[in-house]
Amino acid sequence: MSRSTTRTARPPFKDRIPGGADGRRMLLIGFIDKCGTGLWSTAMALYFTYVTGLGLGQVGLLIALSGAAGIAGAPLGGRLADRFPLVRVIICTQLLRAAALLALLTTDNYLLLVLFSAAGALPDRATNVLTKLYAARVAGPDRVRYQAVNRTTSNIGWTLGGLGAAAALAVGSTTAFQLLLVGDALSYLVMAALTLRCAEPPAPASSRVAAASTDPAPTSKPSNPWRDRGFLAFTAGEAVFFLHDSILQVALPLWIVHATDAPVGLAPLLMVVNSALVVLFQVPLSRFGATTDAARRLLGPLAGLFAVGTLALAVSPLGGRTLAITALTTAAVVLTFAEMIHTLVSWEISVALAPDDAQGAYLGVHGLAQSTQRFAGPLLMTGLVSAGPLAWPFLGAALVATTAAQNRLVRRRLTAPSLSVPKVTVSEH
Repeated sequence: MSRSTTRTARPPFKDRIPGGADGRRMLLIGFIDKCGTGLWSTAMALYFTYVTGLGLGQVGLLIALSGAAGIAGAPLGGRLADRFPLVRVIICTQLLRAAALLALLTTDNYLLLVLFSAAGALPDRATNVLTKLYAARVAGPDRVRYQAVNRTTSNIGWTLGGLGAAAALAVGSTTAFQLLLVGDALSYLVMAALTLRCAEPPAPASSRVAAASTDPAPTSKPSNPWRDRGFLAFTAGEAVFFLHDSILQVALPLWIVHATDAPVGLAPLLMVVNSALVVLFQVPLSRFGATTDAARRLLGPLAGLFAVGTLALAVSPLGGRTLAITALTTAAVVLTFAEMIHTLVSWEISVALAPDDAQGAYLGVHGLAQSTQRFAGPLLMTGLVSAGPLAWPFLGAALVATTAAQNRLVRRRLTAPSLSVPKVTVSEH
């Protein structure tokens, strides 16, 4: 028998994406979301400066206040998803985001601009939780791979949106800035139209991955995440882990400029490297976190990546230009892999810890980790850059200690044998 007849035919590409047609449609929606966000977020500060005439301090305060208001979006979105059909809630957030953006075109009044920006930040932060809920329900046991594919397509969309914004900003006119804003708003309307075609995913109780019927019954968990100290501790640890975003996006460019002999042009190149690595490796890495126990074991490598990345940053200003470029590139690559590994850990374990009767509420509280980091992380990073090279080993030690604490916490919360046995869906009993 020839080799060609014995080889198993590879399924079509669309069949290798979990979640069926609705899952693929939601990936397209996420791609459009990031394209639109890439258009607007790149030019947002410049829009408020050149179009509405705000000063530097006013722009900074506006962004900070809207970011603070957005912190409430994640738990609010999760709570609504437990009470109303998930698809309808997602559509409402998309329409609210479009309305808040278009409202910015109607005024130059500072208080109204802050109000409209804050109103847009709430559904924006809720979107991450809602799409995560949808993916967990529609992809079932393949949710980790689905999230990896989603993150890959999102990075591609963000990059394309950023390139479109760069082309518009080269023009530099008021009309160009306004068109970027309108383009982002229109993307939300397209997303809402596509979301209308998505079916409501199965309820958590019918879609959640369960262990074999011979496993002991799981212990009861509180349905209120605000009273669940273990989950709140897990969320606090997640906020620390999400600092990799601020390290890469805020600290690294500032560190290059203020502390090293590396050329300033290295900063955008390292951001390109970050996006390229995520596109190339996020999906292949997902197989290492396909179960809850596997995801927990990734906390060990994550600690090592945090240690190497922060030490590379500490070393970068100690020599000349060559050492700086080498160390900074090493830090960017290593911390990008830390970002990808943490994404797998965060995705799987947060869903596994959320009880079926309050999945939205739990994941909404978990969303506070990223929202809080987006608000407080840049402030912490600027302080670390000011403190000098010795600050990075201390940050690395804090990150490593957090991984150890998180590992113990998760192992204590999920010690049932079901973590290491083959998983089947409830419908297979």
